[in-house]
Amino acid sequence: MPFSLSQDAPQASCAGPGDLSESGEQPRAGRRGRQARPRTIMMRAVDYLSRREHSRLELRRKLLGGLSEGETPDDVDAVLDDLQRRGYLDNARYAQSRVRSRAARYGNRRLAGELAMMGVERETIAESLGEAGDEYERARALWLRRFGRRPADRRERDRQVRFLAARGFGFDVIGRLVSGEGLEDLSESFDE
Repeated sequence: MPFSLSQDAPQASCAGPGDLSESGEQPRAGRRGRQARPRTIMMRAVDYLSRREHSRLELRRKLLGGLSEGETPDDVDAVLDDLQRRGYLDNARYAQSRVRSRAARYGNRRLAGELAMMGVERETIAESLGEAGDEYERARALWLRRFGRRPADRRERDRQVRFLAARGFGFDVIGRLVSGEGLEDLSESFDE
């Protein structure tokens, strides 16, 4: 006789991790099957800061985007104040980190704009850019990697200017570079 389930036989529960609880919410399983505690604003903030530096404004935006029921923007501001007081959140350190990681590819204009959009103060931006090194030398190194030779015609010159301008280098630096200033050490084989 083939196997069949009768209506009065008990049904096995196949509840999996994706099933909803009685309240309609997904249960959060922690380690070893225990119910996980909800992550606090402080825990989320420290988690973000453990990955990389953040500006106060950037971290505030991230935390406000993930507020749980009962959490307010004032709670976020209190956590940010506490993190700043303890030295875990620092706009100057963020600016230095950002400039250090991007200075080889971008000019001062772009770096300053990015930092300003993240709420970094002007004085802090100026200090960080001062540590980035000479903008002309950074532009020259990037230009050599990308092009390696002087522009042959106006079309090529315009292309090089657009590339460097999009990277945020100042037009004074771009003008010096594409005019050939400081490129005397290039061998003549590049002038073909």
